Amino acid sequence: MKYFDMRQLIILFSFLGLSTIGFSQQTINGTITHDNLQREYILYVPANYTGDSAVPLVFNFHGYRFTANDQMQYGDFRTIADTSGFIIVHPQGTLFNGNTHWSVGAWTTGSTADDLGFTESLLDSLTSEYNIDLTRVYSTGFSNGGVFSFLLACQLSHKFAAVASVGGSMTPLVYNNCNPTHPTPILQVHGTNDGVIPYDGRAWTWAIDDLLQYWTGYNKGNTNPTTMAIPDNNSSDGSTVEHIIFEGGDLGTTVEHFKVTGGLHTWPGTSFTGPGTNQDINAAAEIWNFFSRYDINGLIKTTSIEPLGEVTSKINIYPNPTFSKIIIEADIKKKVDFQLTSISGETLLRDSIRFNQHEVDLSPFPVGTYILKIGSYSYKVLKK
Repeated sequence: MKYFDMRQLIILFSFLGLSTIGFSQQTINGTITHDNLQREYILYVPANYTGDSAVPLVFNFHGYRFTANDQMQYGDFRTIADTSGFIIVHPQGTLFNGNTHWSVGAWTTGSTADDLGFTESLLDSLTSEYNIDLTRVYSTGFSNGGVFSFLLACQLSHKFAAVASVGGSMTPLVYNNCNPTHPTPILQVHGTNDGVIPYDGRAWTWAIDDLLQYWTGYNKGNTNPTTMAIPDNNSSDGSTVEHIIFEGGDLGTTVEHFKVTGGLHTWPGTSFTGPGTNQDINAAAEIWNFFSRYDINGLIKTTSIEPLGEVTSKINIYPNPTFSKIIIEADIKKKVDFQLTSISGETLLRDSIRFNQHEVDLSPFPVGTYILKIGSYSYKVLKK
């Protein structure tokens, strides 16, 4: 298997001082002992972490032959963590045939590394030191790290709320040992011209379409996806992006895919631009936006307003942000009028809530921010 050596580019950028500015004071190099081995990791704790309240944790796994430091810079979540308040851990893989790796079968067949046990032990260790919200632990990674994230979704499902992969897929070993315990939100980012983990699959790796169908079926989602074209803001990168969403899964889960047509085996939006690297999206930002909507119990119903005279409990509005529809949920005593307006105040829709759960279809409207007025209350709704 031939890998594009992105490490050379990362080392060059690091030498030039373009990748570590402003982060050193909050970066911690740590170790734990697991399976009689000293295992390493790099932790990034945002400056606004105080320990007073529980925060999410994102595992970010490097690719084959890469390192934790490479991944921290290449698939960089640090500025996002600073504003969104989550901790990032970058675990370090062990050597197999002279290369750093995560044990996922296929090209790592024969590895004896207990990476699942290491990950679980690392999570326990971090939980003992930091105030981690155990309902909001997520995994992502590039290439081999993306494949390993799927193994976590299959084997440590009870620990992880959602999983995202960039340039990874599922190997036969991952699939044959897949036993998730809850509906699992999945995000896949992949280039159609990926020559390392091919988009259309091989005997040792699943085709991306098959992967999406598998998780959609497991989550009992809608097999007819919504597809949205991402604006081609950077025509010089030689690629375009479609956002494909399989909605309707149990517990509000979705399976989503950023299909990078013309993209190679790279991380979209990285500052280490090389051949086939899409710049129309920032994979790290898209992954966090995806993760932030879910906890271990599914879709987080974060938008709520206090009871009105016509209802006996809070009103929940979800999902928010949404790609097409929102649900207004409340204990209704009698019908409640509502209207949807643009941010400038133009009325776009008028209707009434007559039942405890009411669906509002935003698909006719363009991407943007809207105001939902229910009785005397107003709330912002974001359509993506």
